[in-house]
Amino acid sequence: MVNSKLQFNNRLHLLRRKHSKMANGYTTQMRADGLIVVKPRHVARRGFPLKGLVLLALGLFAFKALILASVGPDGYGERVAKLENGTFVERGGAWVMQADPATQVLAQLMGPVLR
Repeated sequence: MVNSKLQFNNRLHLLRRKHSKMANGYTTQMRADGLIVVKPRHVARRGFPLKGLVLLALGLFAFKALILASVGPDGYGERVAKLENGTFVERGGAWVMQADPATQVLAQLMGPVLR
């Protein structure tokens, strides 16, 4: 009698675990013998969004290069200099918007396209 109660409790424990996993979603599959089996969906753990961060950085470089190509190096330098004399946030923006080598190369590539 004790053995059957332990087996029953083990089955209940496994069903509770499967049910809590299925709360995140499930998939159904038909086996070769025609039986439909429901399995919990595998939830991938998300890490640091490195791809999004790289795309954001590339977008920032492209934006800076577009402004540099359209305004020109002298006008761009003057505008960044105005930001350097502003508030704390404007100084941070000036630091981000500095014309670095990657921005200058991109601006040289965009220059003929914009003109």
